[in-house]
Amino acid sequence: MILFWRKGFEATSISDLTQAMGIGSPSLYAAFGSKEALYVEALRHYRDSFDPSAWDRLEGTRPVRAAIERYLNWSADRLTGAAEERPSGCMVTLSSVSRDEHPELHDLMRSEREVNLTRLKARLEEAVSSGELPRAIDVHGLARFVQTVQFGMSILARDGATRDELRAVVQHAMGGWDARVAEAGQLPERIPPAPGPNPGSKRRAGPDVA
Repeated sequence: MILFWRKGFEATSISDLTQAMGIGSPSLYAAFGSKEALYVEALRHYRDSFDPSAWDRLEGTRPVRAAIERYLNWSADRLTGAAEERPSGCMVTLSSVSRDEHPELHDLMRSEREVNLTRLKARLEEAVSSGELPRAIDVHGLARFVQTVQFGMSILARDGATRDELRAVVQHAMGGWDARVAEAGQLPERIPPAPGPNPGSKRRAGPDVA
């Protein structure tokens, strides 16, 4: 996991893997079948190791603004955790896999990143239902905003940004959050559009027939 996290899938060779694991290539293929399958197992281990802590901060905190701020501040701390002998940044966010050469793995990484958006949207929709957020808020757009901030922080952490710098980013992001929520609170509630005419029920022109 650490090796893939640090170098990425494409740049990590079988020789890198066997040296890090202390085994020969026949043993690697016997155990996992392929480099791609080993990467999937490493990704699963990464998710099992770090996801629960992230979602505890998002889902176990009320109100929603505090949950988002806590989630992003935790990300700032974790993403810059090179002192803990692990790479900086997020393995899922920073992973780049060629769609042409590894389409299934590429789709897997894309779906893993979408999990982040799905969980954020669920938390925001819950806040709308409970009245914490105005009903006119753009849930999808706000969730994308938070996701983009976190993904950008991951790239900056890999480039050497410090914990304090990323926490400052969080404070600016929460200012943007407050402005958007305040704006949405002044808008009328969203009313679903009226259903359009049913093409199958068009009446023919002419007088009614009793």
